[in-house]
Amino acid sequence: MPDRLRRLRELGLGDGPDPRLDEFARRIGEITKAPLAMVNFIHEDRQYLSGLFTGATVPGAIRLGMAGRTFSREHGYCPHVVVRRKALVLDDVCDYPRFAGNPVVDEIGIRSYLGAPLIDRTGVALGTVCVVDIEPRPWGRPGLETIKKLAAELVAQINAREGG
Repeated sequence: MPDRLRRLRELGLGDGPDPRLDEFARRIGEITKAPLAMVNFIHEDRQYLSGLFTGATVPGAIRLGMAGRTFSREHGYCPHVVVRRKALVLDDVCDYPRFAGNPVVDEIGIRSYLGAPLIDRTGVALGTVCVVDIEPRPWGRPGLETIKKLAAELVAQINAREGG
């Protein structure tokens, strides 16, 4: 079993909605003023949004698309962040040929992304904290620093829950 899956099981994360992570996602959305915020755990064949915040300005179709909380690993940018183990800022995903063709651009309407990896105390990248917008968004260095700080805060909470 891959390390990430083993760690997610040990921590009891990534298999269902978690009210604490929904609250954390809400905080991320408020701090960054983003309409969509997520705590996303990456499995071998899927990603699961254990924490999800959809703001009032999010169109109904997007809200409905996010409701299942489960996505293919090919959807979105979080799997890339986990593999790279580094934060990613995309002010306008259409400016990046590598990312512009992602299904979330056409199917959900995502135009900007800001995310950071959740690397636990054992060094395993479990998933991400991220925010997205349906409009291009100049996140800049302040956005990058904010999302990295929030990821570190959540990792500290996960480690504390484990007693580590």
